[in-house]
Amino acid sequence: MQTTQKQTGLVWFRNDLRVIDNLVLETAVSNHDHIIAVFCFDPRHYELSSFGFKKTEKYRAQFLIETVSNLKQNLQQLHIELFIFYDFPEIIIPKLAEQYDISDIYSQKEWTSEEKNVSTALREQIVEAITHHEIYNQFLYHPDDISMEFKAIPKVFTAYRKTIESESRIRPINNQTLLQNHIKISNETKVPSLSDLGLETFKRHPHTAFPFKGGEDAAMDRLHKYFFETKKLGVYKKTRNGLIGKDFSSKFSPWLANGSISARSIYWQVKAFEKEFFKNESTYWLIFELIWRDYFKYISLKHGNDIFKTRGILKTFDEWNHDEQLVQKWIHGKTHSAFVNANMIELQKTGWMSNRGRQNVASFFAKNMLMDWRIGAAYFESLLLDYDVHSNYGNWMYVAGVGNDPRDRKFNVDLQAKRYDPNGTYQKLWLQEVLF
Repeated sequence: MQTTQKQTGLVWFRNDLRVIDNLVLETAVSNHDHIIAVFCFDPRHYELSSFGFKKTEKYRAQFLIETVSNLKQNLQQLHIELFIFYDFPEIIIPKLAEQYDISDIYSQKEWTSEEKNVSTALREQIVEAITHHEIYNQFLYHPDDISMEFKAIPKVFTAYRKTIESESRIRPINNQTLLQNHIKISNETKVPSLSDLGLETFKRHPHTAFPFKGGEDAAMDRLHKYFFETKKLGVYKKTRNGLIGKDFSSKFSPWLANGSISARSIYWQVKAFEKEFFKNESTYWLIFELIWRDYFKYISLKHGNDIFKTRGILKTFDEWNHDEQLVQKWIHGKTHSAFVNANMIELQKTGWMSNRGRQNVASFFAKNMLMDWRIGAAYFESLLLDYDVHSNYGNWMYVAGVGNDPRDRKFNVDLQAKRYDPNGTYQKLWLQEVLF
């Protein structure tokens, strides 16, 4: 009996490395008898940026390795084979498409320039008969559900939040089990190691505030413990400005950044917590932070490449310094601020820094040192476990005064240290790591 041709779909995983609440995967499974999947460790992500930093350093790379390994396991339970390559997507995917007679390619829709360039390069390499479906898959409030066009996104977060909360709704999660895929495929591809990616191996620092592994399973485990076992969610607003330990904040951001967990999954679990236990300002505040995350995504949709430019989206101040010696002092924790130094050392040693720390070191870099904020943003991109292009550049523009802060604030790092580290415990913890 002759089989029907072109019935296999291909899911190209990007920053949506999960099975639960993955609209790309759900769409592909609903449209096809058989599915294969692919993830590419793109060599461009491990090269030097124009500012001289590796775009992805060892911390986030290791987290990604763990994430992709877990994704492969979870897809295997659905009988979907994940092909893994350390190569360019626009080279690998057309070959897979030809080999497995692919009719449709599915991926998360991206809109920032580097990601768009890869999508364009892929479309130029695949045959016309193949359709590439790009699907929004990383929002709390889906773009089709907000009550405004991208060009009408407000300049100020509060105006956006109030409009969204009053006029839009968050979609429920599809709780149906994905239909199992029955195609038998042999796949010998393997997840690369750090050394394969040109990065050094490391041991997790004993004082890291993020002692967690990558992957959807680890993300869901963290959520369950933070919400339902310890009930730390209930005091989130009071503790979120902490500096030491794993439980002063949710720590969801690294999993959110590579899509191991969706913002909607977190939202609906907050609602489940509120229904089972209690609702208070802290439970709302975690949702509030997810709305901030969405906001920066919409800002980048509105402004395009302006988020990467010196003058930001305001197109104002551009008299920044580019003194390499000052950059190195900031990076290595050798400024005149012990609080800034401690945070920068923590980042260098662990790939993590608290939100409070990030605001201070970024403000110090842009407002005190008057250094080109894009240098700091590029360094964060390299080191941070939870680097997300929209949040990273949105926040850096904000603190540099070229983004969405209507008050153009400047942090007094000495007062901040007294308020958030009154006994100097945090500073002592990290300053002992470096001999001046």
